[in-house]
Amino acid sequence: MATPLPPMSNLPGAARAFVPHAGVARFLGRRAAWAIFTLWLLSVLVFAGGQLLPGDIGRAVLGPLADARAVAALNHELGADRPVLDQYVSWITHALRGDFGMSWSYKEPVAPFVGSALLQSARLGLLAFVVVVPLGIAGGVWAALHEGRLIDRAISTGGLCASAVPEFVSSIVLILIFGVWLRWLPIEATAEATAPGGAGVLEQLRHLVLPVLPLVLVFFGYLARIARAGTITALDADYTRTAILKGLPSHVVIVRHVLRNALLPSVTVAATQLGYLIGGLVVVESLFRYPGVGSLIFNAAKAKDFPLLEAAVLAVGAVYTLANLAADALHAFLDPRLRAPEGA
Repeated sequence: MATPLPPMSNLPGAARAFVPHAGVARFLGRRAAWAIFTLWLLSVLVFAGGQLLPGDIGRAVLGPLADARAVAALNHELGADRPVLDQYVSWITHALRGDFGMSWSYKEPVAPFVGSALLQSARLGLLAFVVVVPLGIAGGVWAALHEGRLIDRAISTGGLCASAVPEFVSSIVLILIFGVWLRWLPIEATAEATAPGGAGVLEQLRHLVLPVLPLVLVFFGYLARIARAGTITALDADYTRTAILKGLPSHVVIVRHVLRNALLPSVTVAATQLGYLIGGLVVVESLFRYPGVGSLIFNAAKAKDFPLLEAAVLAVGAVYTLANLAADALHAFLDPRLRAPEGA
């Protein structure tokens, strides 16, 4: 007979730290279940959207002058004349095995195109992420520490204005100023200029500056407002006043008590935005000719290449879902209320 495990209360503190609390496990379990359901629902919507796009698949592949019999034969070969439910079941079962079919435009497997485009978008998104997150959080905290003063109004108003401007507008303005008039930066971020090994690191970064700036402008104001609101709430909390009354230095109060509680919403929101920075770049990538997943989706939709379109959109949905799961896990790790004993 196996020796029963000792109760949690008898374990040393260091050992208890490695045992996940039941509340955290249930929290993450619910989030994972919702993530799976969301991905399934997304697959249905993506497939239905592909079916509802106007135009004939065979005609889109063969061209407008192709013979009607050749178009019908190609539709039969591709399975486009089968019942919609049969097409979906066949597509999703193959997708679960990593087989997204053949691209109708390129006549090659879809997966390598999607993987390469995701890596390119990840480079652009991660670069924007590592720039905007420290700037946004620092700006919000600085504004909160100077609430009501000129610097607070400047950061809040400037961030709100930057967030309100769509990416395509700020991208065009930045192209005109830095690319056309001043000629400081290149206005295109093509695969030849940004691919690893195709150019030096500094040259690659130089081509990525303009595509990154619109993303930084949009998310700076959003993160700054979240960080500012959280910091102001933490500054007014009882635990902060208690720490001040104990005589702790101001920098200790801010670092140990204020920021630790104020930045929890900012960190989790920043993690969720990573999914958008990687997968939601259609406009920015199209304007700067950047070979990411946004450009891939746009070109696949224009060519009615349904296997490539559906795989790319589903991959973006998976990125969003994983980013949200990571944010939930980070929230569970940072929020002590989820680790507190039940009934406490």
